[in-house]
Parts: sequence; C-alpha cells; structure tokens
Amino acid sequence: MKRFPIVSTIVVGLAVAAMIALGLWQLLDRAPRKEAYLAQLAANPSRPAIAFPNAPDETLLFRRTYATCTRPDRQRLAGAGAAGFRLIADCGNGLIVQLGTTPDPMFKGRWNGGAVTGFISHAPDARSLIGSLFDHSPQRLMLVADTPAPGLGANGRPDLSSVPNNHLSYAVQWFLFAAIAVVIYVLAVRRRR
Repeated sequence: MKRFPIVSTIVVGLAVAAMIALGLWQLLDRAPRKEAYLAQLAANPSRPAIAFPNAPDETLLFRRTYATCTRPDRQRLAGAGAAGFRLIADCGNGLIVQLGTTPDPMFKGRWNGGAVTGFISHAPDARSLIGSLFDHSPQRLMLVADTPAPGLGANGRPDLSSVPNNHLSYAVQWFLFAAIAVVIYVLAVRRRR
C-alpha cells in the first residue's frame, strides 16, 4: 500500500477552500449588493430629473435628465439589436446623446443640436473584453433622448433586465467546482491505493 499523499491533499484542500470562499463571497456579499443596486436603478425613473452629470456615476443609470447640445461634433450609427441602429451624437463637452433608432444602416440624418430630455444610460464602449480587464476606467454615460430626431424611431425605455445579475449562478459554479475537485481527488487517491 502506498503512502497517503499529504502534499497533494493540502494543495487540493486549499483549492477547495478557496473555491468555497469565492462561492460564499458571491452569495453573501456580491449578490446582496447587486440586489440593492438594482432596487436603486428600478426607482431612478420616478425620481426628479437632474442635469446630465459631468462624471460617470453608475447609480444614476435610468434617471431622468436634461442637457443642451450646442454643437454636435460627430454623429455616428451604432448597433441597437432588434431596433437596427441608433444615431449617436457627440457634443464635445462630455455629453453623448442617443437621438433615435433606424433600421437603415446607411441613414444620413443630421441633427443640429439643442435642448434634450431623456434618461441616463451607458454610452457604447469600444473596449475589448481583454482590454477592459486592464482598463478600469468607468464606462461613459449617455443621454437617451425622449423625442427622436427627424427620420428616426423612438428609443427604447430603460430596461432593468439589461443589467446582469448573475452572482447566484457564479456562487453555484464555485460550489460545483469545489465538489468536482473533491470527487476527482477522492477517485484519484482510491485508484492510487
């Protein structure tokens, strides 16, 4: 009979403990914080309108807002899922406005600026997944206009389901990884003996 693998047992034990700790962190820390954040976002549309913020603040998503775009520097189309494309204007002073949607990928409408009301959302982010791992700067905010610019369809309303809440599934994954590691280790030890 071979000796019991002490070093391997310690390594697997530490790995399993780390996986369980990560599962508990997701379940007991991250999930409740995300629930509180989602409750705040759900209440934001009914709060009073504010001037469009100068700095990114995730707690302001879906809040009613207003601003003036005196001279749009650049206008571009960006994907909008089932709605087709959305026309986005960069006002040059940190203000980005989503003016409306169109199914036409060649839409050439021109907006001259002015007062805009709507709600706060995230601006399109061109960072790649790998790039976002190294760039921790907050995602820019954008004003999504209530009234579409001429020739465009209306923008969608704020949608809470667009904010992912997957901490429970992450916790379950970590617990499953820990259980699988224990089963594989037990089978390996039994086979070795």
